[in-house]
Amino acid sequence: MKEKVHRFVSNDFTIRIAAVNSTAVVAEMQKLQQTYPLPTVAVGRAMTGALLMASHLKEGQQVGLYFKGDGPLTAVYAEANFEGQVRGYSPVPVFEPANYEGGLKLATHMGKGMLTVTRHLPFQKQPHNGTVEMVSGEIGDDIAHYLIQSHQIRSLVSLGVYLDTYGQVRAAGGVILEVMPGVEEALVDKIQKNAEKFTENISKMLLDGAQPVDLVKPYMEGIPFTELDHDHSVEYYCPCTKDRVVRALETLGIAELEDMIMKNEPAEVVCQMCGRPYEVPVPELSELKDKLHKGSLH
Repeated sequence: MKEKVHRFVSNDFTIRIAAVNSTAVVAEMQKLQQTYPLPTVAVGRAMTGALLMASHLKEGQQVGLYFKGDGPLTAVYAEANFEGQVRGYSPVPVFEPANYEGGLKLATHMGKGMLTVTRHLPFQKQPHNGTVEMVSGEIGDDIAHYLIQSHQIRSLVSLGVYLDTYGQVRAAGGVILEVMPGVEEALVDKIQKNAEKFTENISKMLLDGAQPVDLVKPYMEGIPFTELDHDHSVEYYCPCTKDRVVRALETLGIAELEDMIMKNEPAEVVCQMCGRPYEVPVPELSELKDKLHKGSLH
C-alpha cells in the first residue's frame, strides 16, 4: 500500500501538522540517481520537507525548494505538489567527503548559502519566489527559518533519512508543525517543552515500525488534535518529456549540433531527475539545427 502525507489540526485550529513516511520515494530517488550517502540524506530530507509543505497548499499547487551553498555539496533541489508527487536532485550525486568522522551531518558540506522557495499556483503565469539565508544547511532548520521570515509562521520541522551500513535508504520521513496567528502562548510553551523532551530519531522510529501519527504524538502531548482527510498517495514523479529534452538540446548551439549530424550520431540524453533515457535521431537534430539557424537570422 502506498504511503500518503497525514495532516492534522489541533482541536482549536491554531496548530496544523503534517507527517509522512517517505521511505519509498527517497529510496526510488536513490535507485534512479545512484546517490552516495550524503547527497541521499540531503535530497531525501528536501523531498520530505517539500511533501510536507505541499500538503498545506491547495489542489493543483506545488512547492519547490532550492538550497544553494558554497560547500562541496553545492546544491539540493526538491519539488512536490498537493497531490503527493515529488522529485529531488543534487548536481553532485556521487559526492563523498574525505572521511565520515562527522557522520552524515550536512552543514559542513552545504556551507553558507541561500534557500529559495518557489510556489506554483495554477492560474498564475509567474511562480512566487521567496529567498532566505540558510541558517544551518541541515534542511529542516532552514525550512523553519523560511517560514518565520517569509510568512511569519512559527514552526517546528523534523526530517530524517536512515541509511544502513551499505549507504542504502532504509527509512525516511518527517513532521512539520506550524503555529497559526492568534495561538495562546501557553500552548506554544507546551509544544516547546514537549519538543525538548522528545529526543528520538524519527527515521529510526519509522524503521522500527512507527506510523506518521506516532511522529506527531510526542510534540502534541496534552494537546487534543484530529486527523484531516488527505487521500493522495505519495509517489516519485518526473514530468520530463521528449519535447522538453529536445528544447534542452537547443542550448548546445548550432556548431555542436552540426558536429553530431556530421558524425551521424543521435543524441542520447538521460533525465537527471528520473534516469529516463531519451534518444533524439539525426533527422530531428537537423530540424532543430535549421530552426536555430532561422532564429539567428532574425
